[in-house]
Amino acid sequence: MTDRQPLAGIRVLDFSTLLPGPLATLLLAEAGAEVIKIERPGRGDEMRSYVPKLGSDSVNFALLNRGKRSLAIDLKAPDALARLRPLLETADIVVEQFRPGVMDRLGLGYEALSAINARIIYCAITGWGQHGPKADVAAHDLNYVAETGMLGLAAGADGAPVVPAALVADIAGGTYPGVINILLALRQRDVTGRGCKLDIAMADNLFAFLYWAIGNGLAAGAWPRPGGELVSGGSPRYNVYRTADGRFVAAAPLEQKFWESFCSLIGLDAAYRDDAGREAATRSEVARIIASRDAHHWEQCFAGQDVCCTLVRTVEEALRDPHFAARGLFAWRLVSAAGAISALPVPIAAPFRSSDVEAPYPALGEANALLDASARK
Repeated sequence: MTDRQPLAGIRVLDFSTLLPGPLATLLLAEAGAEVIKIERPGRGDEMRSYVPKLGSDSVNFALLNRGKRSLAIDLKAPDALARLRPLLETADIVVEQFRPGVMDRLGLGYEALSAINARIIYCAITGWGQHGPKADVAAHDLNYVAETGMLGLAAGADGAPVVPAALVADIAGGTYPGVINILLALRQRDVTGRGCKLDIAMADNLFAFLYWAIGNGLAAGAWPRPGGELVSGGSPRYNVYRTADGRFVAAAPLEQKFWESFCSLIGLDAAYRDDAGREAATRSEVARIIASRDAHHWEQCFAGQDVCCTLVRTVEEALRDPHFAARGLFAWRLVSAAGAISALPVPIAAPFRSSDVEAPYPALGEANALLDASARK
């Protein structure tokens, strides 16, 4: 642990709810920032009501808001801006996730806040961005991955797109670009002395993940086929195969040296090893062989071999993996009245993370004394 974390002394006012913004501010909090979550009185962030619970609030909310503080205030109240003003004057970062224009109508848009505090870095996370024909269209993660072409790349056995197992747009398109650009804006502010507004559009930020599909299409006119390309299910060298006992092997022996070792280990007939142009036939034969033995057999077969093959684990199994334990991934704890569980492992390097190995999540309005103290000054 360092004596002073990278974001120590940085104050963040978090007006966001649910996932993209709260996860972004969690990363900032873990790196030392003071994060004050602004919530509506009575109910707070909608995610508090989700199940299962960890004490009085949902475990989802608790995981995403560890180490933060909570202010409960009605943003539509006539005196809301006046009550918040002392905090806005000292804030470094504002994160919000409303539809475009909502914060402006509340008197909390970037222009209004920069007039109060020119150093404010204002990060607005939305699905479609602050402008454009779809800016006000309601959508969720699945819609963003569908509209950007990402969902169409993967196809199940019946050819239908497969629902992603992770909220890719929310996290990879919203949270991570939000944090990256906030840190860049802090660096720029060191030079200019002024903040800025960041327009983080979750859909926009998915296109970086489609680099190969875009490149193939634009350079060669070879637009990807659903489930038919090298890393989307079309190759026997990058695929998932069912075992005899209903488990699955994730096989990724892409490079020739790995492929040759893999073929030898599973006993693939020489006629199928040159898979160029006959990927479907080779894939079918590999599937037949893997399906002939159980998962334990293949786990033992691939152990210690350079073949890039693993079993598909459950989340429960992954949390018990000695590798992740050895790396200290779950060393930080989330404390609640109901007990303690592992905190969310976040992509913040260990030397930069919070020295509070055990930290709680905030009760609704637990920091409202900050408003009262500001009003007395």
